[in-house]
Formats: sequence, C-alpha cells, structure tokens
Amino acid sequence: QVQLVESGGGLVQAGGSLRLSCSASGRTSNVRGMGWFRQAPGKEREFVAAISWRGGSTNYADSEKGRFTISRDTAKNTVYLQMNSLKPEDTAVYYCAAGTAAYYSRTYALPASYDYWGQGTQVTVSS
Repeated sequence: QVQLVESGGGLVQAGGSLRLSCSASGRTSNVRGMGWFRQAPGKEREFVAAISWRGGSTNYADSEKGRFTISRDTAKNTVYLQMNSLKPEDTAVYYCAAGTAAYYSRTYALPASYDYWGQGTQVTVSS
C-alpha cells in the first residue's frame, strides 16, 4: 500500500501561483509514476500532469503546458505541482495519484493507470 497526502491548496487571485505537494509513504519502492488530476464541480476528473518516478520524464495536458510544472524529489518521496498564471477555470479539487505499472506518458494520462489516490486539495482561483 502507498499512502498519498496532498497539501498546498488554497485561494489565490487570477494570475497568481500555487505549489502543491504530495507526500508518499508506505511501499513507495513499487511506484513507477505519479500524476496530478483535478475535478471541478459537475465535471469529470481530468489529467493535469504526470512524471516518471525513476527517470523524471514528464507529460502535461495541453491546457497546462507552459503554466504548470511537475517535479519530484525521490529522497523525500514527494511530487510537486507548480502552478503559475492561474485562471478561474483552474478552480478544482486537485488529486495526487501513484501508479505501479511501467511508466508510459500515454497511459499515465489515464486515471485507470493509477493504483493509489490522495484525498485531494482544493484550489480556488478568484477573478
């Protein structure tokens, strides 16, 4: 089992920045990739970004490219999501997830590729 705990959400004005953190514990040696998803009220959960745990290669949803950056610190078992130039449409609950299957950017854009999920952290961007 892997436990994930997100932090760093909050209220920010449009154009501002936030950095989300996701701390992993438990059997983290099995983790091959981690990702961030978000879900706004009344909408489906959508992919934001993913990272290969070992190699560090990254993948982003098109709408986040250039604004968001995913990174990881393997020594701290933590993955980060730096979010810049935030927009009101970025308002959502952001979830961290970890997968144990081999990392491929295409598959790790899909929620079904993940085995473990955090509880989520709310991000609200005011206009």
